[in-house]
Amino acid sequence: MSKQVVLITGASSGIGKSIGMFLVEKGYLVYGTSRNPKENEIDGIKFLKLDVTQPESIALAVQELIKKEGQIDYLINNAGMGITGPLEETPDHEIKKVFDTNYFGALQVIKAVLPHMRSKQSGFIINITSIAGYMGLPFRGIYSATKGALELTTEAYRMELKTFNIKMTNIAPGDFATNIAAGRYHAPVIAGSPYEKKYKETLALMDEHVDKGQDPILMAKKVYAVMQEKNPTIHYKVGDWLQKFSIALKHILPDKWYEKMLMKHYKM
Repeated sequence: MSKQVVLITGASSGIGKSIGMFLVEKGYLVYGTSRNPKENEIDGIKFLKLDVTQPESIALAVQELIKKEGQIDYLINNAGMGITGPLEETPDHEIKKVFDTNYFGALQVIKAVLPHMRSKQSGFIINITSIAGYMGLPFRGIYSATKGALELTTEAYRMELKTFNIKMTNIAPGDFATNIAAGRYHAPVIAGSPYEKKYKETLALMDEHVDKGQDPILMAKKVYAVMQEKNPTIHYKVGDWLQKFSIALKHILPDKWYEKMLMKHYKM
């Protein structure tokens, strides 16, 4: 029996790399993507050149993979970027850039693999979102919006795909010790800005959370566990107890109470 084929976007570092390496150990044939792969294979992950913001790049990579292996059994939409800044002061072109990567990019990759999965009447798509997508966070509003949009889109997609025996789910990580803080776009702290003091303090707090984040291997293990489920649920969360509990509280507390809780957490 041939190995099942997994396609992971954004697999050159962080959570994507951890997932890829773990699945290789479990016997899957793993293809990862990067905008500019340094090698054809790293740690057992075979790499394809793919830029999620370029539909032509996506189409070529998917076609190449199908030509090589004849199948794509799993798609793990992991490619993404972070962004921070006061909403009022974040440049429009940076907002568009992160939506193109985190949201529209994921949708384009899904569209590229669906015809193949539909022809096989099978497939499993896992969208890596974020616990931040469940709430509007101060100075991370755009990032929250991109991940929240993907969460809701997955809910709709699941219903549309059931006829074709294609599964889809979200897995939302909390803070993990990765290089996302170094790679995200930071709107500059502007001297004299009305947001200067609070934004600067919140940036330091966010970086501290990432530095103290959990090992990405926990995400890899969760993704593998979800892949084994015949009837996966819609939303999964991976993070420390408080981060997951904060989502439950949002459904329980009055809106203003929850807002006060968040502001206290971010010392605002």
